[in-house]
Amino acid sequence: MANSKIIKIGGASGYWGESDMAVPQFLADSRLDYIVFDYLAEITMSIMARARAKDASKGYALDFVSSVLKPNLLEIANQGVKIISNAGGVNPVACGAAIRELLKELGLDLRVAVITGDDILASIRAGDRGSLREMYAGTALPAAEKTMSANAYLGAFPIAEALNKGADIVVTGRCVDSAVTLGACIHEFGWAAEDLDALAGGSLAGHVIECGPQATGGNFTDWREVSDNLANIGYPIVEITPAGTFICTKPKNSGGMVTIGTISEQIVYEIGDPQAYILPDVICDFAGIKLEKIAKNRIRVSGARGSAAPDSYKASITYMDGYRGVMSLSFTGFEADEKVKVFSDAVLVRAREKLGLMNAPDYTEISLEVLGTECQYGSAAQTPKRAEGGAREIIGKFAFKHSDQKAIILLFKEITGMALASPAGLSGLGGGRPKPSPVVRLFSCTIPKNSLTVSVEIDGETSEIQIAKGQIFNPEIIERPALPSGLSAGEMTTVPLIKLAWGRSGDKGNKANIGIVARKPEYLPYIVSALTEQVVAERFAHFLDGPLDELANPVERFLMPGLSAINFLLHDVLGGGGMASLRNDPQGKCYAQILLDHPIAVPIQIVESLS
Repeated sequence: MANSKIIKIGGASGYWGESDMAVPQFLADSRLDYIVFDYLAEITMSIMARARAKDASKGYALDFVSSVLKPNLLEIANQGVKIISNAGGVNPVACGAAIRELLKELGLDLRVAVITGDDILASIRAGDRGSLREMYAGTALPAAEKTMSANAYLGAFPIAEALNKGADIVVTGRCVDSAVTLGACIHEFGWAAEDLDALAGGSLAGHVIECGPQATGGNFTDWREVSDNLANIGYPIVEITPAGTFICTKPKNSGGMVTIGTISEQIVYEIGDPQAYILPDVICDFAGIKLEKIAKNRIRVSGARGSAAPDSYKASITYMDGYRGVMSLSFTGFEADEKVKVFSDAVLVRAREKLGLMNAPDYTEISLEVLGTECQYGSAAQTPKRAEGGAREIIGKFAFKHSDQKAIILLFKEITGMALASPAGLSGLGGGRPKPSPVVRLFSCTIPKNSLTVSVEIDGETSEIQIAKGQIFNPEIIERPALPSGLSAGEMTTVPLIKLAWGRSGDKGNKANIGIVARKPEYLPYIVSALTEQVVAERFAHFLDGPLDELANPVERFLMPGLSAINFLLHDVLGGGGMASLRNDPQGKCYAQILLDHPIAVPIQIVESLS
């Protein structure tokens, strides 16, 4: 490696709309080299695309400039901290221009680099569609006029090149979330495309901090351990070595905590196959990751392995597919859960009669989730028995889709218009009627790396970035770890999974990930024995797209023995995912919580040690 120094990077943002409290924390600590920001998700890109369509100067995270940089740039410049952000969204050029105007206003002489090349919307709309197919379903690209955004996920080497050219602030459009961290590492340590394990380690560091305080106690299974100081939760900091190993910590005097559990949960978050975590710069194998507590709030992470980068970029295309409406109603009193069903059925009868008179088609999808009756848990076999008299307080989440927004407005009108004819106990209709919103669907595909021109502009000079070609990836060559052994033959009993493990879940399009991490290595054999693919599929059968007995491999299971963990990948389980889903949990964020009450058979001695 080029040198032996350690660089310190703070992760300040995990999505567009997150709190702006991280940067002041980091600057008060006065010890960082970089602060990085991740703002983008698929739905974020479509929102920004609509903003750009209305105003050519928009389409980026406006608050990155106004709320994050403006109050803090003087101190950022004073400390010499470099900033890397994908806040550019679908308009990184405009974002860069806004930052330069701010620098001029503040009298600061900092260099801003803007990376472009990820936006492929123009070529898609112009008909340059080629043989693109959805990477999971194999379907054809939707009509060009429906397309809202189209972006390739760029990697970290363009960011490193911008830093090589002297940038103090780097703004990108769509790149993989971890690239903002990896780019700094490549620049500082001189990593090349062949330094695969180091690239995998730097990518893992980026993955750990890309969701902000999810690494420091946010969304943690053992939430009570951090409940007293969530208001001041610290944002994560990684201290990275030239080998790609790192320590994760947080600012002094901040809340939250950094532990084996919090870091493990973030590592298993939304990773799909942990031995084939495919990024533009490297394909990562996280199965052998090791965590070590070296001090309070300091966890060392090592063991990431890398293989050659792929020859293509993943691209995400969002497109318009009709309209949706969502409205919540509350019922109180005896049999409240039955009342909302009767009410919703009557509303639909009224609305459908009017659609029929207009010769309009029916609603394409309707969803009623009665929250408060454990509807997220599925069948009665998995759910506690309904109390006598039914639930007494519920929220009915009523959602629906149609190709014409007038049909959505009609149904909203019938919901509010039937309030006086409702079963007793209805409330929650205040605040006026909602408005229809677009149904935004995601089309994921791959495109050859050599089909894009990636550039960096700094000080008015634009230069093209040469990207390594990469190789075709063959997942068949992966050596899978053996199933854990060591099951006891003694007296057994059952405990809920939460007693034995931590869990974290999330989405990737219409797929859900559920990562389960054993609290102790000796628990893993019992967890693996109990949680087979079939068991997990049955547990979430009510969410899968179609009858379980008609689906081929709806759930995959992957072992991560280094963390004593497993990751489940559930296919077609989110009702379309994101803005295409009518579900209360369209991103699978609560799936781990559902699984954590699953009974696990363990030796009686383990239960005695737990108590």
